[in-house]
Amino acid sequence: MSSYHSCGMRVFRGCRALLAPAKSSAADVANAKSTTTTPARSKPKAKAKPRPAKAINQGTGTGLSSPKPKRETAGPRGILKVGPISPALQTFMGVPEASRSGAVKQIWSYIKGQNLQNPADKREIYCDEKLKALFSGKDKVGFLEIGKLLSLHFVKKTD
Repeated sequence: MSSYHSCGMRVFRGCRALLAPAKSSAADVANAKSTTTTPARSKPKAKAKPRPAKAINQGTGTGLSSPKPKRETAGPRGILKVGPISPALQTFMGVPEASRSGAVKQIWSYIKGQNLQNPADKREIYCDEKLKALFSGKDKVGFLEIGKLLSLHFVKKTD
């Protein structure tokens, strides 16, 4: 009977490490004890120094020693930031500066007040003369186009 056909060979597909006989016997254990030296003792680990307790910030009551620095611009940012607008949007809104969200709100209130939405498809808006001045002379605009067409009316500040 060859070693290939043994039951272990078929299961483990010739992996010698798994098929090797165990090396532990009573004589081997006794020889191992006498030949091995005791390992050198490592130095005992130094105890960690106790950390001082954090000073409690009296103003906030937190464990931080100093408050976080505030950002330089404390005002609104993004679509809430008020900025200069084009003359066409100024005449529509009646103010020289506006935020993007404020302009969109005012345009939507105008659209709903004048009943300019298509009754069959509320996403479509019919433009009257005031809206044509804002939306590049288009007769109809989709509600997703409003933001894109309004971006032309917000003047970019160059600092």
